[in-house]
Amino acid sequence: MKIGILTGGGDCPGLNAVIRAIVRNSIAHGWECIGIENGWKGLLDFDTFPLDINSVSGILQKGGTILGTSRTNPYKFDNGEKQVIENSKKIGIDALIAIGGEDTLGVANKLAKTGFKVVGVPKTIDNDLSGTDYTFGFDTAVNIAMDAIDRIHTTAESHHRAMIIEVMGRHAGWIAMHAGIAGGADLILIPEKEIRLDEVINVMNTRGKRGRTFSIIVVAEGAQLSKADFEDSKLITQDEKLDAFGHIRLGGIANLLAHIIEEKTGVETRATILGHIQRGGSPTAFDRVLGSRFGVYAVEMVMAGKFGNMAALRGTEIIDIPIEEAVSTLKTVKDDFSDVARVFFR
Repeated sequence: MKIGILTGGGDCPGLNAVIRAIVRNSIAHGWECIGIENGWKGLLDFDTFPLDINSVSGILQKGGTILGTSRTNPYKFDNGEKQVIENSKKIGIDALIAIGGEDTLGVANKLAKTGFKVVGVPKTIDNDLSGTDYTFGFDTAVNIAMDAIDRIHTTAESHHRAMIIEVMGRHAGWIAMHAGIAGGADLILIPEKEIRLDEVINVMNTRGKRGRTFSIIVVAEGAQLSKADFEDSKLITQDEKLDAFGHIRLGGIANLLAHIIEEKTGVETRATILGHIQRGGSPTAFDRVLGSRFGVYAVEMVMAGKFGNMAALRGTEIIDIPIEEAVSTLKTVKDDFSDVARVFFR
């Protein structure tokens, strides 16, 4: 048996833990592993290399991915699906393990429907894949964001400023909610709920009446101002270019908010955009363990012939679910979790 492994989409801490676990467990079964470079692009371009014990030695603590990654979508190419299937046969791959988020696994789901032997491992910083309680990389991103909030607190308090920290979260506010609660933010703004300026100003005024001369606001990059407050409300983007999966590059809502808040309140307001800092560096212990468990289980799914399925965390158990279930709808922050955070917005 020869197992192909690829990582697609944005990089995140814990990818190498998954790769290492797949290789180690495959070799334990007497199987070979082939690394596919740069996501689905590697299968289109025949960019592969063998993976063995030495290849994955010492990578557990490293961020990023030794396989490289890209946002390549085979279905954007003429006969892309056919190329992926035929090239896999030419390389000699018997089964493929695709590690990625909604886009990478969306491709895997389409291929599985043709009879292509593929299983999935969920990877997304945003933690927005359905069917799994957590994805690896999320915990590291939250801890990085929380550390930034802790550090920004001291400057905010010293200078009597409002400080806005922008974190990742295109459609889902999981990073903002977890990091904001853990970092003691005074307000958390997420894509699931429009930003109401009156609420923002009210929180700041309430804190002022209690003698608090600074405020910490955490905002997800995909959050939008209420149309009632801002007629031209839309996603704030870095540019208008779309990637191969139709996504636009977000970033800058914190800068816009800082300008509006300072104008309306007279309080000096500064913005910090964490951006790719959240993706980098060593994974936390939680992400190393979760990635390792996912990788081991992915090999077990191949052995059991559970193709078209994805490893998922439910409670403390690793199970498998159809990839289609994971990519059909995004997992977003529900009101009950938002209500927990609102207790502290005063």
